[in-house]
Amino acid sequence: MSSRQHFGRRTPARARAVPRPTIHLLHWLLATLLAVALLAGLGAGAHASEAQATPAPVPATVAAPPPAAVAPPATLDVPGRGPDAPASFADLAARLLPAVVNISTTQTLKDPERGMEMPQFPPGSPFEDLFKDFLEKQGKNQDMAPRRATALGSGFIIDPSGLVVTNNHVITDADEISVILHDGRAFKAKVVGADSKADLALLRLEDAPSKLPSVPLGNSDLSRVGDWVLAIGNPYGLGGTVTAGIISARSRDINAGPYDDFIQTDAAINKGNSGGPLFNMKGEVIGINTAIFSQTGGSIGIGFSIPSNLAKPVLVDLQKYGRTRRGWLGVRIQTVTDDIADSLGLKDAKGALVASVSPGGPAAKAGLKAGDVITAFDGKAVEEMRRLPRIVAETEIGSEAEVEYWRDGKLRHTQVRVGELKDDDQQETAAKPAEKPHPKPDLGETSLGKLGFSVAAITQPLRDRFQLSADLKGVVVTTVNPDGPAADKGLRPGDVISSLDNEPVKTPAELISRIEHARRDGRHTVLLFVQNGNDMHYLPLKLDDSQK
Repeated sequence: MSSRQHFGRRTPARARAVPRPTIHLLHWLLATLLAVALLAGLGAGAHASEAQATPAPVPATVAAPPPAAVAPPATLDVPGRGPDAPASFADLAARLLPAVVNISTTQTLKDPERGMEMPQFPPGSPFEDLFKDFLEKQGKNQDMAPRRATALGSGFIIDPSGLVVTNNHVITDADEISVILHDGRAFKAKVVGADSKADLALLRLEDAPSKLPSVPLGNSDLSRVGDWVLAIGNPYGLGGTVTAGIISARSRDINAGPYDDFIQTDAAINKGNSGGPLFNMKGEVIGINTAIFSQTGGSIGIGFSIPSNLAKPVLVDLQKYGRTRRGWLGVRIQTVTDDIADSLGLKDAKGALVASVSPGGPAAKAGLKAGDVITAFDGKAVEEMRRLPRIVAETEIGSEAEVEYWRDGKLRHTQVRVGELKDDDQQETAAKPAEKPHPKPDLGETSLGKLGFSVAAITQPLRDRFQLSADLKGVVVTTVNPDGPAADKGLRPGDVISSLDNEPVKTPAELISRIEHARRDGRHTVLLFVQNGNDMHYLPLKLDDSQK
């Protein structure tokens, strides 16, 4: 039979059968080739579709590819400013640490008053002898073992010969001062000079090598809020510790002294850091770490440093004279509030209002008087009251300085020769009046209605009641309504009003007449000059809410 007869349903001839392993191999090869072909076709199709279709959006969780070329950020050449984001402070810290020192002070407490007071017992009480014996024994033990107090602080070397800067409060009343260098060497130190008002002290190491590592004082005025800083010190006696942060604020007044002008930083400052340096990224000292704000005693990121530019003249004087010599103007001043500015015709509440002038002082000789508002001194603007004492203090003693001031609605100028501030001179600020007891109403007093106070002519009985000196002139405040506008401004019984808008006031009738005249002129505020004991100041009194 021919092969054509079995075409549709023939089976392979057995004589031509292929061995089973070979069949399996062929099947595997065919399957592999087919898979490769399919993958190639799919890949080509994918590339073709990709070339024609718009790509799908990138999911938010997947980072988009960077641009082909990114311009590097511009670097600002700002003095005192380091890299925008330093990778490490290690090299800078290693260079600065050798010049930072630990300070240990010892003080012997003589005649300590630690004993308990004898309780009051009825006569013949058995507890009287018991407590008496106990207190006598306690007193003997105290006499036998006087206490010695130890304190720790920080400092830094500013001269290779061994001059060390620290805070005054670190070494106050110390009997012994020891300075420990970063390498562990310890030296005794003596005080070259100290200034309690600036809270600075200058020490000299005894028997120290001639060449010690030191650090320079930088220009703190060039430092800006946001600049990187390093604080190095001796927190809790642990030794050289480095913390980093930024300048958080400038010109902080924390009521620590008359010349407060602190740099605020969030670099960690703790107990024991006092007197240590605050560095910029150039390795210059721009501040002396002095205080922290904390309710727990530990750092919460609010530390304060004395600016180096404030410290420089103080340290020069301490090294040269052993004390600080400061300029003196001879005035008592107070803050210019919005109400005071309004009463004086000032556009802005800036400057320092002169409350009184020291007789024979530099200001008096230059023609300044109470009621003047000093707006600039020696070419430096006085934006706020507390800036004037600092400017005057830093001005060279004996030099001529130009004073710009506001008087009678005009800006005026005068020259003043700066004097020297003595220890017994009053600070150039106006103190708040002391509180007096509320007296009973007195015959002859005159009420000022809705202004909220009454006044009377000064008589001898009133002088005795309020302890007024014989030279005081004006009208005395006899009663003050605690809910009235005068009380809100600080007027108190016993205050003597000697002038209104810098014009003398002699009688209650004259005071009322001046106030009514100011109302008719459309004035919103009048300015009273008030004296109370040794305190004298201006007090603005608003008229708007006191119409009858």
